[in-house]
Amino acid sequence: MDQFLAFTVVGLSTAAIYAVIGSGLVLTHTTAGVFNFAHGAAGMLAAFAYWQLAVGWGWPVPAALAVVLLVLAPAFGLLAERVLMRPVQALGEAERLVMTVALLTGCIALARWVWDPNTPRPLAAFLAGEPALRLGPAVVTWHQAITMATALAIAGGLWFLLHRTRAGTEMRASVDDRALAGLTGADPLRAGRLAWVLGIQLAAVGGILIAPTVALDAQQLSLLIVSAYTAAVFGRLRSLPLTFLGAVVVGLLEAYLAGYLPQNDYLPGLRLAAPALLLLLALLAFPHRRLPGRDRTLVRVPLPGRRGGLVLAGCVLAVALVLVSVLTEDEVISYGTLFPIGVIALSYVPLAGYAGQISLCQLSIAGIGAVVWGHLGAHGALWALPVAVLVAAAVGALVALPALRLSGIYLALGTVAFATVLDRWIFTLPAFHVLGVRISLFDQGSVSVAGPDLFGLRLTSPTDLVLFSAFCLAVTSLGLAALRRGRFGRRLVALRDSEAAYATLGGRLLAAKVAVFALSAGIAGLGGALYGMQLQTVTADQFSLVAGLPVFLIAVVGGLGSVGTGLFTGLAYVVPVQLLDGLGGWAQNLPALLVALAGLGFAHSPAGVIARLRAQWTPLGRDRQLLTALLGVLALCWAVAVLVPAGGRPALAAALVVAMVLRNRAAARAAAPADVPPEWWGVRRPWRPEDGEVLSRATAAAS
Repeated sequence: MDQFLAFTVVGLSTAAIYAVIGSGLVLTHTTAGVFNFAHGAAGMLAAFAYWQLAVGWGWPVPAALAVVLLVLAPAFGLLAERVLMRPVQALGEAERLVMTVALLTGCIALARWVWDPNTPRPLAAFLAGEPALRLGPAVVTWHQAITMATALAIAGGLWFLLHRTRAGTEMRASVDDRALAGLTGADPLRAGRLAWVLGIQLAAVGGILIAPTVALDAQQLSLLIVSAYTAAVFGRLRSLPLTFLGAVVVGLLEAYLAGYLPQNDYLPGLRLAAPALLLLLALLAFPHRRLPGRDRTLVRVPLPGRRGGLVLAGCVLAVALVLVSVLTEDEVISYGTLFPIGVIALSYVPLAGYAGQISLCQLSIAGIGAVVWGHLGAHGALWALPVAVLVAAAVGALVALPALRLSGIYLALGTVAFATVLDRWIFTLPAFHVLGVRISLFDQGSVSVAGPDLFGLRLTSPTDLVLFSAFCLAVTSLGLAALRRGRFGRRLVALRDSEAAYATLGGRLLAAKVAVFALSAGIAGLGGALYGMQLQTVTADQFSLVAGLPVFLIAVVGGLGSVGTGLFTGLAYVVPVQLLDGLGGWAQNLPALLVALAGLGFAHSPAGVIARLRAQWTPLGRDRQLLTALLGVLALCWAVAVLVPAGGRPALAAALVVAMVLRNRAAARAAAPADVPPEWWGVRRPWRPEDGEVLSRATAAAS
C-alpha cells in the first residue's frame, strides 16, 4: 500500500505539470484559434534560460524565475503572435499548423546551438534541502507540493480570467468570429496577444517544474508535450476542467506503469509510449466538433504538363550525373542522400498537396521501408524492394482507417501519436514471432542495408546507388504528375476542397483516404529503402518524429502541390548541411535553424517557392536562343569541372551567374512587346493573372 501511495504522489505531481502545460495549449486554441505544436519547445527554452540564470550565472532563484516568467516568456509570446502567427491568421488552420511546427523545429535547433547537448546540466528541485512532508504513509517532497499547489492556483486563476473578466470574454469571443467580436467592441488583436502571452507563460512554468525530474535535453523536453496533447484532447481543446482530468489520467498511468509493469525486453518502451497510445484512443473515442473554417483560404494545386514532367525528370538525372562525375566517392555518399530524401518528400504531395490530409509520420513510415528492405534484401534480391513498398503501404492504410473520423489538427495529432509510438516502443523492440513468422526491426541497434541486384548487376558502389535513387525519384515524379492529370488526382483535389461536397456527389471518403494514405506511405517506404542503401547502415533515430519535421517543412516551403518538391527538398535538405559541415561544430545545428526560419517565412509564399521559381524561369524556357546559350554554358562548365582539378566550385559559380543573367534577359525580352492584341495574349507574351479579368470586363462592355 505504501508503494501504491508513493506512485500515486509521483503521478499526481507529474499530472500537475501536464495540467499546467495542457491548460496553456487549450487557452491558446480557444482564444487565438491556434494549436501550438511548439508549446513544449517554449517550455524547454524557459527551462534552459532558468538554468542559465540560476545555475550558470548564479542568480538567486526568485530573480531567475521573475526574469524568465515575467520578461522572457511574455516577450516570446508577443513575438510569436505579432511576427509569426498574425500574418497567417487568414490562411487557415493548416498554414497556422505549419508555422507552429517550424517554430518547434527552430526552438530545438536554437537550444542545441546555444547549449551544447553533450554537456550535462543538472537542475535542483525547489527546496531540495528541506525535509519532505509526510501525509500518513505517503511522502511528498517540497517540489511536488509546490507543483501541485501551482497547478491548482493556475486552474482557479484561468477560470476566473475566462469567465469573470471582460478580457476573458473578449478572448473567448475572438476565436469564434473575429469580425463579429470586433463589431461588439472587442479587440481581437489584443485578445490574441494576451492569449499568447499567458499560454507561453504556462508553458514556461511547466518546463521549469518538470526540468529537475528529467534530463535537461532540448528534444526530450520538447516531446514531453505529447502527454500534454493527451490532456488537451481529453478537454476537447476547449474545457479546462476536462484537461486537468486528462492530465491526472496520464500522470497516474505513467506512474503506475513505471511501478507495476513487468520487466522484460518488450515492455519498457510501452511505458514511454503510453501517453501517445492514450492520445490515439482519446482522438478516436471522444467526439470532436468541427473546427472553424470560415476563414479557410485554399492554395491552388498546379496541373503539371507532360513536357514539364519530362523536363523535371531530366533535371533529376542531370543533377545525379553531375554529382557522380564531379564529386569524390566520399562526397557522393554524402550528397547522394538528396535523392532518397526527395522520394520521401514526394510522399507528401498526393497526401497533403492533393488530398489535404496532414501527416507528420512520413519519415517514420520510411523507416519501416528501410527495415523491411534491410532484412529481406540483405543479399540484393530485387523482389524485396516492392515488398518493402507494399508493407509500408499497408501501414499507411492502417493509419488511414481512423482518418475518416479525424481531420485538420486532430489528424495531425493522430499521426504525431503514431510516430511517437514507433519511436518510443515499436522501433525499440527485439525480434519477435507472429504466427510463426519472425519479425525483426532495428533489433535495439542498427540494421545493415545492401544495394539491389538489378538483373544480374549488383549495385554496390556509391555511384551506382546514386544513379539508381535518381532514377527512382525521376520515375516517381513522373508518376505523380500523371496522377494529378488523371481522374484519381482530380478526385483527391475535390476531396481537399470539401469533404462534405465530395461525399454528397457520390465520392467514397473512406476508400479515397485509404488509397491516398497507402499510396503516400508506399512512396515513403521506397524512399526509406533507398535512404538505407545510400547510408548502408540505419538506426531508429534517423527515422524519428523530430528528424522528419525538417523534411516536412522544406516540402511545405517548396510547395506540397508541386511534383518538383522532391528534387527541391532533397537539395535544400542535403546541400546546406554539406556546405556548412566544414565550418566547425558551431554550425552543426545551423541548417536546422535555417530550415525553421524558411518555414516561418511561409506566410509570404503560401503557394510555395517552386511556383515562384517556375514563374521566374518560364520566359527563359520559352526563349530558344537564350535557352540554347544556357545549355551550352552549362555543358562547358560541367566539362571544366570534370577535367580541371578543383574546378568544380568555380565552374558551379560561373554557371549560376550566367543562368541568372540569361533569366533576367529572357524576362526583359518577354515583357518588351506592350501592344500585343488581346487575341495573342499567352502566345506572343506570357499570360498574366490579371488578363482573365481584363478580358471579362471587355467582353461584358461589348455586349
